[in-house]
Amino acid sequence: QVQLVESGGGLVQAGGSLRLSCVASGLTFTMYNMGWFRQAPGKEREFVAAISWAGVRTFYGDSVKVRFTVDRDHAENTMTLQMNSLKPEDTAVYYCAAALRESSWNYSFSGVYEYWGQGTHVTVSS
Repeated sequence: QVQLVESGGGLVQAGGSLRLSCVASGLTFTMYNMGWFRQAPGKEREFVAAISWAGVRTFYGDSVKVRFTVDRDHAENTMTLQMNSLKPEDTAVYYCAAALRESSWNYSFSGVYEYWGQGTHVTVSS
């Protein structure tokens, strides 16, 4: 049974930082590209960041570039998202997702991800 479990969300003031983690189990971690998405109340799910199966390539949504950093640890089957200089508009539920690695990978499209976590809440106060 595949499980993706996010943690690290919480309440933070604008300008602060949070570090999200996603622990994967039930799958061969190195076979999967990984992504972070978020969904704010009343809005569509939005691509945040992604990292290739080997950790060589990373991608970011325009709204988080420079401020967020995605990484992965194969020894721990974990993907992390370091979020700095947080803004109130970063408030959302953050989800991690796994996509079986393929030659073509549309990393920002949620439909290519087979597995999803339950989400962790991030609230940034002004």
